Amino acid sequence: MDNELPEGPRLAVTFDEATRTLSVSIAHDPHFPRIDAIWLRRRLEAEGHAELQIRPDPIKRLIAQYNGGESVAPIEIAHCVDATMQLLVSLDGLNARLTITPPRGGKPASKADLLALLESRGIVEGLQLEEINSAISAGRADELVIAVGREPEPGEDGWLECLLPESRERAPSIRPCGRTDYRDLGDILVVRTADPLMQRHPPQPGIDGVNVYGRPIVARYGRDARFAAGLRGTMISADDPDLLVAATDGQPLRVRGGVMVEPVFTVDAVNMTTGNIDFDGSVRVCKDVQAGMTVRATGDIEIGGVVEAATLDAGGSILVKNGVLGGLGGKTAGKDYSAHAIRCGGSFCATYAQQARITAGDSIFIDDLAMQCQLVAANHIRIGKRARGQILGGHCRASLSIHARTIGASNHIRTELEIGMDSGLEAALKEKAGARDALENRLLEIGKMLTFADRNPDRVTPEMIARAEQTASAISADIETLRGEEDDLNHRLALTRQARVNAERDMFEGSFVIMGDQKLRVPHDRGATTVRLEGHGLGVFALEDDSRFDEPERPAASAEKDTAH
Repeated sequence: MDNELPEGPRLAVTFDEATRTLSVSIAHDPHFPRIDAIWLRRRLEAEGHAELQIRPDPIKRLIAQYNGGESVAPIEIAHCVDATMQLLVSLDGLNARLTITPPRGGKPASKADLLALLESRGIVEGLQLEEINSAISAGRADELVIAVGREPEPGEDGWLECLLPESRERAPSIRPCGRTDYRDLGDILVVRTADPLMQRHPPQPGIDGVNVYGRPIVARYGRDARFAAGLRGTMISADDPDLLVAATDGQPLRVRGGVMVEPVFTVDAVNMTTGNIDFDGSVRVCKDVQAGMTVRATGDIEIGGVVEAATLDAGGSILVKNGVLGGLGGKTAGKDYSAHAIRCGGSFCATYAQQARITAGDSIFIDDLAMQCQLVAANHIRIGKRARGQILGGHCRASLSIHARTIGASNHIRTELEIGMDSGLEAALKEKAGARDALENRLLEIGKMLTFADRNPDRVTPEMIARAEQTASAISADIETLRGEEDDLNHRLALTRQARVNAERDMFEGSFVIMGDQKLRVPHDRGATTVRLEGHGLGVFALEDDSRFDEPERPAASAEKDTAH
C-alpha cells in the first residue's frame, strides 16, 4: 500500500515548532547496511513532511555516516519556508506585477500580507482585486498584473489646412502604383495679393494619466504646427494671426510648413532673340523652345508648344503641352545637341518625346509615344492616355513601375526597361534605425534611474522622478514616430521589390527587363504582359491588374508564365 513505510532502519523524526526545523536520527541496523536519498525522501513523505525545504548537505552527511556503519545522532535536515511575494513595477509606472512563490511547509501568502506589501511600496492606483483574490487563492503567481495605471492621452496636434486644394506640391508623391490617375498638371495656378492660402489650427491639451503610485503623468500637449520661416511671397493676415495670405501675385506652391507664392515669368517663345532663361520662380512659355536654348526655373516650367533639343531644368514639375524633340539622334543642322536634357524635381508630362533625355524626381507621363528616349523616374513611367502609348527603343528606368500600351515594335528593336532600384531608401532606413537606437538607449538609462528611485525612495526627490517620467514619455513618443517612419520606408522598399513592367496590348521580342542583377529578354512577341520578380528571377506573366499590388505582398503567380533564362 502507498501509505506503508518503506523497509529500512528505524528513523526517528522530530519537528521543532519554535525553530520550525526537522531533525532525524537513525540507529544503524545490520539488516539494512545502506540507505540512499530516495529511501529517505519516501520516509519523510510517509511522515507527512514532504513539503519542507530540504537541506542537501546535512542529508549527504547523514547518508555517508550511516553507510559507513554508524548510527546517526539527531541532525537538522529540513526547515519550513513561508511563501514569498515580489512586486515589479514597469519602467513607465503603468503596471505592477506580482510573483508568488508557494511555501515549503510554511505560511501561505495572504491577502493581508499582499495589501501590506502594496502599501509599503506606495502602490495605490488601479488595484485589480479580482486578480489579487485569484492569486491568493491559487497560492502562486508569475508576474501577474495586479495594478494598472491610466495612460495619458496626448493632445491633438495642431495642423495646417491648405485653402488651395489645387495647388501643386514641391515633394514627390509616393503612390503604390501608377494606375489611378494620369498626371495632368494643367495650367499654372495664379493667386492675387491678399488671397487666403493656409489656415493654422492650434494644438489641443491632452488628458493627464496616473501611475500605480497615484502620481500624475502629465499628458503631452499637442504638437504645435507653425508656418515655416521665410515663406516667400506670403504674409500673416492682419485680421487673423493664424491665416497665411499672399503678399504678391504669383503661383502658390505647397512646401513643408506652408505655401510659397512664386513669381511667374511669361514669355511668348524661347529662341535666339529672347536668349536663355534662368528665373527664380515659375516659367510659362506660350509657344516653342528652340534647339540649343536653356530654360531654368526654381519652380515649374510650362511649355505651350514644342521643345526642340534644348535644356529644361525645373525645381518643380515640367509640363509640355505638345512634345519633345531631343538631341540623342546625332547632329541637327550640323550641330550636336546630345548634351541637352530635361530634368525636374517633380513630375514630367508631355504628349510625345523623341530621342530625349528626361529625368524626373517623381514620375514621367507621356501620352502618345516615347521613341529612342532615355527616361529616368524616381517612381513611375506611364506611356499612354488617349493616344498610342508606345515605348519604342531607348532605355527607361523607374523604381516602382513602367506601364505602356505597347512596348517595343514588330521589327524587334532593342527596348530596355529597368525597375526596382532605389539605393537611397536603404540609406535612409539605416539613418532612422540609428536615431531610434540612440533614443532607446536614453530611455533605458532613464528606466534604470526610475528603478533605482523605486527601490530607494529616500534618495531621489519626487521632482526628479516626475521630470524623468515626463522625459521618458516624450522619448517614447519620438521612438514611436521613428518606428512609423521606418515602417513607411520599409513599405516603400518592399514596393520596389514588387516593381513591374506592364504592357496593356503588346510586348515585342527585343524588349529587355532589368531588375538589379536580374536580366530578362522577352523570348517572343506577346500580347498583354506583366514582367515582375518571381522566386529567384524575373518572370513573364499575362497582364496583371495593378490594383492588386497596392500593398507589398508578393502577388500570386499567373497560370500563364514563361520561364526566364
